[in-house]
Amino acid sequence: MFDHPSFDGHESVHMFEDKASGLKAIIAVHSTALGPAAGGCRMWNYATGEEALRDALRLSKGMSFKNAMAGLPLGGGKSVIWGNSKTDKSPALFEAFGRAIQSLNGKYYTAEDVGISTKDMEIVATQTKYVAGLDQGEAASGDPSPITALGVYRGIKASAKRAFGSDDLSGRRIAVQGVGHVGGYLCDHLAEEGAELIITDIDETLLKEVSERTGAKIVATDEIYDQHVDIFSPNALGAVINPETLPRLKARVVAGGANNQLSIAEMDVALRDRGILYAPDYVINGGGIINVAAEISGAYSRNWVMGKLNVLIETLEEVLDEALKQNAPTNEVAEQIARTRIANAKPA
Repeated sequence: MFDHPSFDGHESVHMFEDKASGLKAIIAVHSTALGPAAGGCRMWNYATGEEALRDALRLSKGMSFKNAMAGLPLGGGKSVIWGNSKTDKSPALFEAFGRAIQSLNGKYYTAEDVGISTKDMEIVATQTKYVAGLDQGEAASGDPSPITALGVYRGIKASAKRAFGSDDLSGRRIAVQGVGHVGGYLCDHLAEEGAELIITDIDETLLKEVSERTGAKIVATDEIYDQHVDIFSPNALGAVINPETLPRLKARVVAGGANNQLSIAEMDVALRDRGILYAPDYVINGGGIINVAAEISGAYSRNWVMGKLNVLIETLEEVLDEALKQNAPTNEVAEQIARTRIANAKPA
């Protein structure tokens, strides 16, 4: 574990198995310096346990940075369930997952992520109170994806202003990779402003729905990298900016809601060297965790969420401006700020 390339001084990593329900889950707690660790649960049919572990480690570290950059009293954590989200779900599995979370005694709060719905979280909540993103309850706010998408949309506008001199997206060609929870809502915002969309996803039903309501052009999943566009927006899984895909990109901006978009840290330097402005994922996609933080507080306030979202976009703008001023990779600038905030925080 300590020699794992994705291990970053994590406070703890927990592995759970419940043979009766088939649950195989990992909960990674990266930091609780700013508060209890918070981050969603992802259900994915990983090829190996090693892939699941890597995802949990990378995502939990990203949540520490995301929460720090959003100015939230939360640390970073993430959970993954190894399984097929379309065939392996059951009430017993999510009950077992809820018991696993409860065993950490409040060190980690979960919510929905890829492959997980609010209905799944409702089952988890029967076994633990450390759950957010619910549709029911005193402070329930439901799926945080719309807030995430709104933040990504505003982040794209901020990035466009620095790359093109204007934040007007009317007529801009934008490639959107992934039109699920976040990507679908994002396409609505972009289409409303008059952007020309090119979309892809592994879910053909979703693709058709989004295309019909936005006028987006559909392309095959691997073809999305070759489109002549102004902006490339990853909104599916991570590591999509890698040595194989980067040379194919024709965009001047990469800005999207997916976590861990860069396969390796060096990709940020490579993006800069190609003249592509990158909006660090854990900054631009922080809207959802802001919404979750409001729910965790026990007194959800839409005004508080919108205020925090405004501050988040201001932080993104500061990162982009500082990176351009220094001719430095944007991810490097953002990570330095995040690590400083975490290091200066008193232990929870």
